[in-house]
Amino acid sequence: MKYTVFYEKEALKQLEKLNKETSDRIITWINKNLEGCDDPRRIGKPLKGNQAGTWRYRIGDHRVLAKIEDKKLIIVVVGTGHRKKIYKKTS
Repeated sequence: MKYTVFYEKEALKQLEKLNKETSDRIITWINKNLEGCDDPRRIGKPLKGNQAGTWRYRIGDHRVLAKIEDKKLIIVVVGTGHRKKIYKKTS
């Protein structure tokens, strides 16, 4: 069972605000590690509290926040950004 990655509009806007090198690095990482993977939970960590149900993936100083929908076999990227700011944006 392979998962497919989708991006919310807000996540795409956040990627556009990052410099090109950083956004390319994040997109490359997502395509390599999440697109077509069998178990997206193997490499991520679940968030707690008011963001329970969201998973985070670490890419250097940046984070990708995603929701995993097992019934549809999709990963929905809901946010991307620097580790100091990303959790404040989605609270």
